[in-house]
Amino acid sequence: MPTGSANAERVTPELHHVHASGSVSVLLREDHPLLARATDAEVAVMFELADHAPVQLREPVRGLLWITGWLRPLSAAAARARAVAIAETRPDPRLLDLGHGASLLRLTPASLVLADAEGTHSLRPHMFGAASPDPFHDYETNWLRHLEHEHADVVDQLARHLPEELRTGHIRPLGLDRFGLRLRVESDSGDHDVRLAFERPVLTPAQLAVELRRLVGCPFLAAQQQQRHSA
Repeated sequence: MPTGSANAERVTPELHHVHASGSVSVLLREDHPLLARATDAEVAVMFELADHAPVQLREPVRGLLWITGWLRPLSAAAARARAVAIAETRPDPRLLDLGHGASLLRLTPASLVLADAEGTHSLRPHMFGAASPDPFHDYETNWLRHLEHEHADVVDQLARHLPEELRTGHIRPLGLDRFGLRLRVESDSGDHDVRLAFERPVLTPAQLAVELRRLVGCPFLAAQQQQRHSA
């Protein structure tokens, strides 16, 4: 969590939690200098979050989110209420330190920036708050790991969609959402991220299976599609 100027100290909190509104709860030790600064006056901070790929890659970070805003401590009552709300969705024993050597602060967002291989996108807090989770956000991790460890042949078949100069690299599953599948190609020249788009957005595992079969060139699916077009 960088603070202040470009040369400012980087701070790693005891615990953090990003809420749907874009605000961030930050747990700090009560003797931390940043807590003293924020108690005297709001502190401008930039919170950096790294999105790590579910599979083990040589460069594991696949995206970054920066939340810029103002940090200030919560009152004892507000801190307890917020800790309870966090525990309902993400239980963590570190929350028990609240009031016993640790304090909870709130980062009120002013702007958010999301960056990955597909580009950099600036968001206002209300845009972040209005966004709904992707239907595969709870499914992605296990699905990608299963694809990596149990279906390496499928990953290899996806290479036909890659630019020719990337096909000899080590192809790894990188990400999944309703719009497509992302691959990471690890090669001697560096790492390259490629998105394979689905024909249409998918919402269920069954729809995902159809799109995956299409991408790998399933002959049975191709025959079904040809029959539908001929009917």
